[in-house]
Amino acid sequence: MKKQKICVVDDEPKILRFVSANLKSIGYEVTKVRSGEELFDKFDLFSPDLILLDIMMPGQDGFQVLEKLRKFSNVPVIMLTARSNPKDKVQGLNVGADDYLTKPFSLDELFARVNAVLRRSKANLIDTHLANSPVIRTGEVTIDLGSKRCWVHDEELKLTQTEYSVMEILALNLDKIVPHKTLLSEVWGTQYQDDVEYLRVGIARIRRKIKELSREKEDYIVTYPGLGYMLRSS
Repeated sequence: MKKQKICVVDDEPKILRFVSANLKSIGYEVTKVRSGEELFDKFDLFSPDLILLDIMMPGQDGFQVLEKLRKFSNVPVIMLTARSNPKDKVQGLNVGADDYLTKPFSLDELFARVNAVLRRSKANLIDTHLANSPVIRTGEVTIDLGSKRCWVHDEELKLTQTEYSVMEILALNLDKIVPHKTLLSEVWGTQYQDDVEYLRVGIARIRRKIKELSREKEDYIVTYPGLGYMLRSS
């Protein structure tokens, strides 16, 4: 079976060696780079399945690197940082991170986060040809469950794999409230079911992307405070 490829981006040699050696020990193919510039120079050569991206780097920091990366790729990204400020977590999620890991972290935690993100990514690559309703439409929005892509009118809605997973669950429950814990457990994993910030930021990003392409500028995703979210039919 082909090994999954992980790129570790960090300017600290000790961190690069530590993370790389341990990920290799459990079967991943690992590439190490020391800056955002090096990542972009070599990105097409190694086409990673996942990026572990440090925030505190000279030159372009992790936020700037991720923002630039999201303009051309939806590759899953876990941000690594020595800072535990909640605002940093929200900023990382806002620019498109799939998860966030604060240094120092245990190997068990690193492996669990990596496995969870790659599992979601792999699930999104598998075609799910649903017999009854492979395409769900509401107003200007179309969700194709077979190809796992979305459109607003004729323009494709560029969602990250995590954002698409949220959208798919809402679409499969059209006009039904999906509880926070259900979305968090099904998209991020059961260990995230109380991390509502992941969901708030993800929903806000999806809404913003829809409105950028929408003619009517409507909110298709309805918030039910304390309960969850609903994708409404038009």
